[in-house]
Amino acid sequence: MRLSPCSSVFISFMSSPAAVLTFSNSSVPNCASSAGSRPWIAFTTTPQGLNAGHSRLDDRAPATNLGTFKHAPPPTMTALEKSRLFSELFSTELKLLEQTAQLKSFKAGQVVFREGDPGDGLYVVQSGLVSISATVHEQERRVLTRITTGDYFGEMSLLDSESRSATAMAEQDTEALFIARPDLLKLLDQSPKLGVSLLREFSQRIREVNRQYIREVLQAERLTLVGRFARTIVHDFKTPLNIISLASELACMEMTSPANRKVAHKRIYRQVLRLTSMMHELLEFTRGTPSGMVLEAMDYGQYIHALAEELKVELLERKVQLELASEPPSVQVQLAPKRINHLFFNLLNNAVDAMAIKRGGRISLRVSTDGKEVITEVEDTGPGIAPEVASRLFEPFATFGKEQGTGLGLSICRKIVEDHGGRIWTRSEAGRGAIFVIALPVYK
Repeated sequence: MRLSPCSSVFISFMSSPAAVLTFSNSSVPNCASSAGSRPWIAFTTTPQGLNAGHSRLDDRAPATNLGTFKHAPPPTMTALEKSRLFSELFSTELKLLEQTAQLKSFKAGQVVFREGDPGDGLYVVQSGLVSISATVHEQERRVLTRITTGDYFGEMSLLDSESRSATAMAEQDTEALFIARPDLLKLLDQSPKLGVSLLREFSQRIREVNRQYIREVLQAERLTLVGRFARTIVHDFKTPLNIISLASELACMEMTSPANRKVAHKRIYRQVLRLTSMMHELLEFTRGTPSGMVLEAMDYGQYIHALAEELKVELLERKVQLELASEPPSVQVQLAPKRINHLFFNLLNNAVDAMAIKRGGRISLRVSTDGKEVITEVEDTGPGIAPEVASRLFEPFATFGKEQGTGLGLSICRKIVEDHGGRIWTRSEAGRGAIFVIALPVYK
């Protein structure tokens, strides 16, 4: 088919969205606009190809030169074409997938699926925003990731037939293509490339979600810990502060005798010491292993003798006897003296508290060595340790019925021992009190 120099060509592709190619004489000055013969030709195509039946000649403005070239924007990419997941598919495979996909619309705030729902397929976001959330700590829900245009979610349902492991919710008005699990599995059988792409994308997604999940869990744990600290401080500091308040009022009253003022002073002083001790426990628990902790090689037998002499007088005032049930062996052990002192102060104070109901008792220290470790046993004459409590005794905030204290003492004890490369545990025997066992490595 021949065209005159000023022919106007109009080519229309009828597929949606339409692409139009137009050759026009509108900008060509040599092509006069007369009422004479104005031939033109138009070609139209359907998705099946060029349809010559739609070509025709007609009278239009005479053309003496080829005009400008114009074209409509190319068809926009679909969400499947934009998705990394399907980027390596052949066009025929992509078309097949598009034919099976269902377009679903969700309003802002609408749940796409919930945690625990059946996993029936994969979603690819065509427009909008979807949040993926899960329960991470004590029924607390956290957003793990957000899915934008071209990205996908619900992919775990393709790997197994388990229920949904997270909740998906539209944060904006959203349109998403839904691909049912059977349809995608069928395509997987035909396309090895898709299988490789799925494995690569899924492994990357799992790593990303795992990292975010761990971050959210740690953050939730931190917030929970802060809350427990706050409750501990309020609960445990309340009693000594009340005693200080009452004692100070008593000391300031004009009618109070000098003897009663001295009693009030002692009460205030004891409660200040108690508050200071609890503050030290909280700081010890939160600061971790001191970076500047210095270990000194010491004779462990001499250390135990000096410790016992120092504590005997104080314990007698509380109606508790401290005895060395065996002669401590003279072996070298690397110690940080202040921290080891804190360890034994905590253990002995716990023993005194356990025997308070009997208004006194006895604490026995037994020390032995096997050449590799030096073993110290601290035994009291209290009620002992219940079997159901023993396994959780060294957990933070475990008070197990104690009316006072932070619940951090034994947790701190374990940390001190472990910082020295040692071990601590409990054992119980019928008819005996609590027995704490400390094993520290012998320094050679």
